[in-house]
Amino acid sequence: MRLNNKVAVVTGAGSGFGEGIARTFAREGAKVIVADIVEEAGRRVVAEIEAANPGSSHFVRADVTDDAAVKAMVETAEREFGGLDIMVNNAGYTHRNKPMLEVTEAEFDRIFAVNVKALFLAARHAVPALERRGGGVILTSASTAGLRPRPGLTWYNSSKGAAIVATKSMAVELAPLKIRVNALCPVIGETGMVQDFMGEDTPERRKQFIASIPLGRMSRPEDIANAALYLASDEAQFITGVALEVDGGRCV
Repeated sequence: MRLNNKVAVVTGAGSGFGEGIARTFAREGAKVIVADIVEEAGRRVVAEIEAANPGSSHFVRADVTDDAAVKAMVETAEREFGGLDIMVNNAGYTHRNKPMLEVTEAEFDRIFAVNVKALFLAARHAVPALERRGGGVILTSASTAGLRPRPGLTWYNSSKGAAIVATKSMAVELAPLKIRVNALCPVIGETGMVQDFMGEDTPERRKQFIASIPLGRMSRPEDIANAALYLASDEAQFITGVALEVDGGRCV
């Protein structure tokens, strides 16, 4: 098992990419804190993980934009499983695909709170916990939107660009602590946010988006989970500061 004896926190783990990452990590031997703001979704994922791997997961309801909630999330990992080795900042938020001047201030604030401020709060509490273990991994779900932006998602694109730069900067600063920091950059995926990314989920819109992906399909949770597994494992022990494109060639 590639993550045997590791402890991970995965935010936004109640659905989509986060659920895929949590399931994969547990299957590969990790103890996983399934963190999500939607309690029903998070508890469902834990119940299904526990059915296959008893004792490998624990649910925490967490708003990643709230400092006290993030602190409690990390403390739960240490209390329940003895420490923290992997922090996965997966929770994300977007505005609906529309002209940038139509995005409301409230939407903008929420996007940057979930996609950027949450990284700051996670670092505040996860880095000391990782340091207590002698090092570890921080992994952030960014997006191809931060590398090759699409029209209609300007402020979401900007937040993911910030996440990528934060990843690279943290990687340099935390390297002396043996903490590796990397980001995943998925192309549009088959998740609950697909309608927001496209504006409307129709066969025509899907065809339009898929036409920009050389391998001819959207990303899937297992694609992202497998990439996360590699970057979190000791196989990637010399990889830090990378924004890995999991995009079927979209960014070529």
